Amino acid sequence: MMTISIILATFNSDRTLEGTFSSVIQQTYKNIEVIVVDGKSADNTIDIVKEYEARFEGRLKWISEPDRGLYDAMNKGLAMATGDVVGILNSDDFYTSDYVLERVAREIEGVDAVYGDIHFVSPDDLSKCVRYYSSRSFRPWQMRFGFMPAHPSFYCRRHVYQALGAFDLQFKVAADFEQLLRLMYVNRISTKYIPMDFVTMRTGGASTSGLQSHKAILRDHLRAYRKNGVRANIATESLRYAYRILQMAFYKFGIII
Repeated sequence: MMTISIILATFNSDRTLEGTFSSVIQQTYKNIEVIVVDGKSADNTIDIVKEYEARFEGRLKWISEPDRGLYDAMNKGLAMATGDVVGILNSDDFYTSDYVLERVAREIEGVDAVYGDIHFVSPDDLSKCVRYYSSRSFRPWQMRFGFMPAHPSFYCRRHVYQALGAFDLQFKVAADFEQLLRLMYVNRISTKYIPMDFVTMRTGGASTSGLQSHKAILRDHLRAYRKNGVRANIATESLRYAYRILQMAFYKFGIII
């Protein structure tokens, strides 16, 4: 039976970490490894990690030390991982159902990676979806236009990361896009879409809000294209924003595209 490693990067996450941990413990697939990479939190994050450590029955390991941000923490987690498959779960998010990892383990047979859907909620009302991010229509060639599958739903075989590299820390807000561009568009790893809502995410994260954030993402995307020799520009990238507006409009009528 394959082992799935789940990387949890934390920093001052004591308000949400228990919910994240609970959603992992409730997963029906039990052959997992949980890796907490903490950026030297100043709140009660590590106390919660220690409290839950015994509940994972030897399947949780953690470190707490200064880092250079989220992607540096994720890289540390990738280096610590020993599982066959690796996924990343943010410390203020949680699995949407108890069967996510069971589905991942079943569907990843025969391919390098799988991905699915996620949805966003307001921190004040976790039951109300404010945006649904479906990867259903995604195809790797669309990355040239700025599209990508929902990264929190991306589960990839560890040997792929070992062969093709982890997150490039030169990219401050879109290292996940650059990595997926490198894996899926440039190196054409084999992937499969799973029509399932993987993760519930709170709005207000590093890449989910604000005009300045979108400008920073655009800059990182353009740099990612240049680094990987992909022909793209601001005009091709702008199609992604037009599609997002269309997607949100359709969702109001209960239609997922």
